[in-house]
Parts: sequence; structure tokens; C-alpha cells
Amino acid sequence: MLIKTEDVWKIYKMGKVQVEALRGVSLEVERGEYLAIMGPSGSGKSTLMNILGCLDTPSKGKYYLEGKDVSSLNDDELSLLRNKKIGFVFQSFHLLPRTPAIHNVELPLIYAGLAKKERRKRAERALEMVGLKDRMWHRPNELSGGERQRVAIARAIVNQPSILLADEPTGNLDSRSGEEIMGIFEELHRQGNTIIVVTHDHNIAARTERIVKLKDGRILSDT
Repeated sequence: MLIKTEDVWKIYKMGKVQVEALRGVSLEVERGEYLAIMGPSGSGKSTLMNILGCLDTPSKGKYYLEGKDVSSLNDDELSLLRNKKIGFVFQSFHLLPRTPAIHNVELPLIYAGLAKKERRKRAERALEMVGLKDRMWHRPNELSGGERQRVAIARAIVNQPSILLADEPTGNLDSRSGEEIMGIFEELHRQGNTIIVVTHDHNIAARTERIVKLKDGRILSDT
């Protein structure tokens, strides 16, 4: 089992008010799965993604990643786990604007302490996988939205993570670019990657193999 959450709650205190963003979520994900987490605004899907991505910890309950109890780790341990095990793709790309694509992709490898020659080789291979090897020295402002998202995907996969987490990955793209990005995810899945897409778009969710729907912090359905 790659991912397992047991009765996970996330409670935020806002002044005297308690907001229950997640209310007892239990979820299992096998290695190699391709699933979508769906739900309206306020359903808890972003909170769940933050916990699965080790960006946040549960208020109650357990989260196991590759059998390791993540819910008990401190910030430094979570940061190390994120770098080694999780690749992120965000709606707004999160690229360094004045930095060439190749250097954006190398960033996780710098944090991982890889030598320069090995970093370059891996980054070139990741850009080649997303069809951008000929654009590696272009800066983000010289690339289209779809190309920028490809750079973000290359950066997410360069460390060969256990999970690829994508938050509304086509939200800022036109329909053609969105189709290309989903095609890349499908190819990565065929290669054995575990991919979790957080989306409100039914067309995007329909491209995955499994859909988990959230409502009011609980799992409504899992099909």
C-alpha cells in the first residue's frame, strides 16, 4: 500500500470558531494508481492534498506513506520526505521567472544534494519526457502556458517520486494545452507513476481510473 489515511481530521481555529476541513477521511491508494479527488469549493480537497503531499499534518488520525507514519514527523522530516517522495504540479506553475527551464527542473536535485553533472543529465531527460528538450534554455516568460506546465511536470518527476500530486493542473490553460498536459499524465501513468489529480472539472476527472468525491470534509463516493 503506497498511501493510507485512517480517520484523518483537520481542524482549523479561526478566532473562537473551529472549522472542520476534514472529518474522518480514510483512503487507500495502491502504487501505480491514477485517481482524481473532486469536490466543490470548501469540500476539503485542497486540505487533503496538502496532507497527502506532506505540506500539512492531520489534527487527528494517521497518514502512512509507504508504510511510514507521516502524521508524527516534524517539519524537517516532512521537508525531506516531500523532496524525495512527492512531485507537485500546481495550477499557477510556480516557476522561477528569470531562470531557464533546465535550471527550474534541476531545483529539487539541488536540494537533494546531487552532483552538477548528474543533475543536468536527469533534468535533460525529464524535459525530453515532456517534449521540451529543444526549449530547455528558454525562460518561463518565453514559453506558452502549456510549455510552462510541461516544465513544472518535468520538475515534479525529475526526482522519480513515489507520488505525483497535481492541483488543478489545466486550470490556467486553453483546452488544447490542457489536452496535451493530460496526455502527458496518461503517458506517465503508463510508465508506472502514481498520480493524484485534484480538480473540480468532470472532464479531467473522467480521464483518470478512479474518482474520489468529497463533500463537507467527508468522502461522498469512491468509484
